[in-house]
Amino acid sequence: MALADIQDLDLAVAQAWCEQAGEPRYRAAQVLAWVHRRGVDDFAAMSNLGKTLRAKLAEVFEVRRLVPAHVENAADGTRKLLFHLPGTTENGQRPAAIESVLIPQTGRPSGARDRLTLCISSQAGCGMGCGFCATAQMGLVRNLRAGEIVGQVQAAQAVAAPEAITNVVLMGMGEPLANYDAVRTATGILTAEWGYAISPRRITVSTVGLAPLVPRFIAETRVNLAVSLHGTTDAQRERLVPVNRRYPLAALLAACREVPIPRRKRITFEYVMLAGENDAEADARRLVELLHGMRAKVNLIPFNPFPGTRFMPSPRARIARFQQILLGRGVHATVRESRGRDIQAACGQLATARPAA
Repeated sequence: MALADIQDLDLAVAQAWCEQAGEPRYRAAQVLAWVHRRGVDDFAAMSNLGKTLRAKLAEVFEVRRLVPAHVENAADGTRKLLFHLPGTTENGQRPAAIESVLIPQTGRPSGARDRLTLCISSQAGCGMGCGFCATAQMGLVRNLRAGEIVGQVQAAQAVAAPEAITNVVLMGMGEPLANYDAVRTATGILTAEWGYAISPRRITVSTVGLAPLVPRFIAETRVNLAVSLHGTTDAQRERLVPVNRRYPLAALLAACREVPIPRRKRITFEYVMLAGENDAEADARRLVELLHGMRAKVNLIPFNPFPGTRFMPSPRARIARFQQILLGRGVHATVRESRGRDIQAACGQLATARPAA
């Protein structure tokens, strides 16, 4: 029987295992701290645990670390990491693989520290079918385990050293809320003191809009959630984001309005700018109406082309005009500049198996 990866366990499950093994519950946090905070793979090296417990752990668990198969460097300092995963696709034709991206941001305003953001994946491939995203062209290969999600952080930190990763975004391959349990467990590990101890304010999960899960995720985690909108009418959004057929704009925005937003915070919406598709002044005005009454922030994302796509990026002047309309009507709006385009590492470009051009 294959051993289980202990990195998949949250604290409650680890505590339950300790009880079953006849060990005190507090040992669970000690074990997980060795694995995550200290990066120790060998249970025998966990010196503050008794020999009996170490032996029991080794009988049941292992630590499966991710190791980058390739690291690609962009001109702007962005680095893309390729990981090969155990197992194959459903048809057994090729190994599962994912990509993560290290994104530096330097030269920030005086007094602000430089930021190193890691964009990680929650699935190999994606089943959401968004036409402007390269990952969607792969289809869904498989969900990632919680250990594979957090394992990207551990592996990327080794690549980035001595720089420290300051922010983590689940905006890589896959739809995080379609892999709900593993993502919820992973965010708990990333924020726990015995885990990676990253502030929840510095972790953002992006969803294409699985409406029933939006309020639930906010209630069950402490991290930020960003909602990918990309359209201002149902007909338009269905062309771009097929899940809109199941969860149309009214249902999605109603779910977003259920989210309790603390004072001084806003709910973030992402909007990729596609020439002739969703970038008209009328779209900007409709977007203002859709978000009326919400403390909202809109990230306008210039489209990043990839091989075989039919879409084109909106002209810069049109993006600026779109932003001006939002700002003029009281909607906080920023243009999010993508990094790593020259190595296909920018937003919407991640794909380990690309369709023929």
